[in-house]
Amino acid sequence: MTPAEPTPRSGECRLGVLAFGDSITNGGGELQWGVALQSWALWTARALGLPYTGYAMDGARVGDVVRRQIPDFERRTPRPEARHDVGCLYIGVNDVRGLDWDPVIFAADFGRALRFLRDRCDRVVTLTAPLALGSPPAGPKVADLNTVVRDKAAAVGALVVDLSGFGARNHVMVDRVHPTAFGQIAIAERVLAVLADDGLATAVAPSSLIAWHQTRWGRLRGDLTYVYRDAKQRVRGAVERRRLERELRA
Repeated sequence: MTPAEPTPRSGECRLGVLAFGDSITNGGGELQWGVALQSWALWTARALGLPYTGYAMDGARVGDVVRRQIPDFERRTPRPEARHDVGCLYIGVNDVRGLDWDPVIFAADFGRALRFLRDRCDRVVTLTAPLALGSPPAGPKVADLNTVVRDKAAAVGALVVDLSGFGARNHVMVDRVHPTAFGQIAIAERVLAVLADDGLATAVAPSSLIAWHQTRWGRLRGDLTYVYRDAKQRVRGAVERRRLERELRA
């Protein structure tokens, strides 16, 4: 990627933002203080003033991107010859939390997905995963995932957004995986900052497009709800850890 803005040829069409990934990129979920939970990639498109096309699916792994989402795009797109302004890929959270995590297999498919976007998009952006991912925690495997993401991105000239330290309480749900509505906006604004450094200016900040109001009682109720859900998640995580330990011993 170069900082220079591409100059479209006469009659050349740009189709905005194209996104692949899992539930984090698919978006959707509960309101947070009245703010709808929308995909970070959609917020990115809105902030750039560009149209949005998303193929992300809940529960997806990198193999789903290569063998389902990309073929779906190829079948459905009305303009197969057209280019996109920005290609987005955030995948690996479900892969690295699985017992069958294999960084070599992941790297091969992740590289294919990035190359597909590079060939069709003026800029490609991908994201690392939070190191404190999951409950129970995914552990050191996340660092391995992030190394693959950075290496494969460098190989194709993709931009990388660092989410390794992402995890503020109002940005991530109690499962330590899914962003809240505010978390999605925070991710989008990190993405936009990286794109701006590469020469693609933001038209409007996503945080300026929302309106919310929090009362003292609403904040207390939110805190109590979080504590309750966090306790449930910790119990569930402990049960899951014991199950995994039994499977490993078997």
